[in-house]
Amino acid sequence: MTGTIDYTSPGPLTDLATIDRGALADLPEDPAAILRLAQHLVIQPGDAGQLSPPPGRFGENQFRPAARLIRALLALDPSPLTVARPPERRVIGTCRHFAVLTCALLRHRGIAARVRCGFGAYFQPGLALDHWVVEFRPAAGAPWVRADPETIAVTTLPPSPFGPGGRPDPAALRPGEFLTGGEAWVLFRAGRADAAVFGVPGTENFGPAEIRGNAIRDLAALNRVEILPWDEWGRMEASYQDRTGPGYDALIDTIAATCATDDPAAVAALYKSEDLEVPPTLLL
Repeated sequence: MTGTIDYTSPGPLTDLATIDRGALADLPEDPAAILRLAQHLVIQPGDAGQLSPPPGRFGENQFRPAARLIRALLALDPSPLTVARPPERRVIGTCRHFAVLTCALLRHRGIAARVRCGFGAYFQPGLALDHWVVEFRPAAGAPWVRADPETIAVTTLPPSPFGPGGRPDPAALRPGEFLTGGEAWVLFRAGRADAAVFGVPGTENFGPAEIRGNAIRDLAALNRVEILPWDEWGRMEASYQDRTGPGYDALIDTIAATCATDDPAAVAALYKSEDLEVPPTLLL
């Protein structure tokens, strides 16, 4: 990093240079149209399980690079990515894979885009669940638009306790429907949100440690490094075991404040400090 982050260019996990140009033929220029592609390209593991795919296919949700996801898609169906796949020919992945694939396609089109890691408040009433979404700029200098490529066609959503709820425009999330890790941390530290509602569905993993982890992953994503939801580095393991203490919480305060500034130079500088940078072993 040299003090700026070009969100129109790929990072190590969104680079599509190795993908055959035919697979990207007729990729839409309209960001909203690109946002809708992933719904017909990716399938959640739980939904895939109902189709009884070969057991080895479930390893697809461990793929980090978008190019590897696309190669898996093309092995199942060589059609361009603009061609909707039936569920059995979609790559198996989490919300993070919906977001990373979409971000890669937006950047391939030269559209400024970035992945955000945090919590969706529109899945289960009263809970904010681990989730990844995309932000894009429809034009140079325009404000960021936050959207969820996994649920973009869903127009009826439960109200969020952190914002007005509802979504009249399915192309954009409204304030409070999704909170980045840093945004959730600020609410928790201010006593405006109970950390116990933030966590991973289907597990007992709820609380401050989940918010800390997603704040760090969001910082990495803002630096164009969009790792897996369960990747850990630095002091993250100790944090999940509640062994970090006030000093680490103060660092998360700094991460939350820095990510909120939307200052690429500050975001890049913080990422390179402490033990926050993603190690090369997690970029494969």
